[in-house]
Amino acid sequence: MNDLTAAELRVLIAVDGEGTVSAAGARLGLTQSAVSHALRAAERKLGTVLFHRGRGGAQATAAGEAAVGHARHILRLMEVMRADTHTAARGEATGTIRLAAFRSAAFHLLPRVLVRFGQRHPKVTVDVRIVPDLGRGIAGEVADGRADVGVVSLPVYVEGLVCKELYEEPYVLAHPTGHPDPRSLPMIDWHENCSGETRRWLAMQEWIPPGDITVEDDGVVMSMVGHGLGAAIVPRLSTVDAPPKVATTELGDGSPQRRVGYVTTRELTGSPLIRDLLAELRTLRAPAGT
Repeated sequence: MNDLTAAELRVLIAVDGEGTVSAAGARLGLTQSAVSHALRAAERKLGTVLFHRGRGGAQATAAGEAAVGHARHILRLMEVMRADTHTAARGEATGTIRLAAFRSAAFHLLPRVLVRFGQRHPKVTVDVRIVPDLGRGIAGEVADGRADVGVVSLPVYVEGLVCKELYEEPYVLAHPTGHPDPRSLPMIDWHENCSGETRRWLAMQEWIPPGDITVEDDGVVMSMVGHGLGAAIVPRLSTVDAPPKVATTELGDGSPQRRVGYVTTRELTGSPLIRDLLAELRTLRAPAGT
């Protein structure tokens, strides 16, 4: 048989995550020789080298990275199969859904979704992780099998995922309350995935100076604006529950919009439990004031 076993798939993931065969064995409760044997068996079955092993540890090859990504998806589908089978047999859903989201979505959008979902599925755990939406970001977590569903800024730059837009919201200028000329303030930049249209609009605005401070979290941006360190252009959602010393000003006609949506894999849309969570996400609307 040339099919990899579930145990071999777990070894691939553990070696990739831990970086050494011995650490992977400790994580799985296996001896180093057992891990090495499983790794060699997986490579033999797939017909290629998956990891370069040396004094520095185990480094995945390009083939290994692909194999590990598939291993995560396969094991996750096995878990979903188990949960869905339990639901069909007993009429009660159990299990865990892994949900990744950017910070402001986790704070301001997900709670009401998870309350309704939890009322219907009290024995299902939703594991929420805040992931910076940078580069492959949240979509990459879903594509690589580390999350089942992601709440993201669209468009995503990862192929092969199911995407759905939920709503649009405007970007606004956040600045210290009462400042007479907010556009004259130093700019606080923050990293996020945004559309090409947004990047082009920002590049065309002569009044926007180079950023004096750059951060990766919009919550930190709001704190800095509230302390008078400058102004920032952020999606409206980032300003919800901002400090009282933060005010916002519209950017005017033609200003950019952020599209908020979800991503998942095509395989996981076959799970009734995942579909139910996605249905709840589709009820999301831009918070009041956006």
